[in-house]
Amino acid sequence: FTQILENKKILKLGGIYMKRIVVACGSGVATSQTVASKINSMLEDEGIRATVEAVDIKSLESIIDQVDVYVTIVPGSKTYDKPMINGIKFLTGMGMAEEFEKLKELLK
Repeated sequence: FTQILENKKILKLGGIYMKRIVVACGSGVATSQTVASKINSMLEDEGIRATVEAVDIKSLESIIDQVDVYVTIVPGSKTYDKPMINGIKFLTGMGMAEEFEKLKELLK
């Protein structure tokens, strides 16, 4: 079962606590889904367990308190008091390795 724990911004999946990553783009459909899938695959390849989901940028504000790290694909978007990763690098591949290393550090 999955549930959001009160006062903890992590998810519990089958007794394992997992960090939550949200990928946000303008519509929350194609681009954010593509990046979320890529990040999820890269994390799985490294044996890192986390939940990765795609949302539209307008929804981000209402859920930011429940997120450990957010990935944005919208240049110049609002910033929050949470670690942010540049999602464009996962689309282009340029600088992706460095950004992924940054993400892994944030998930420790």
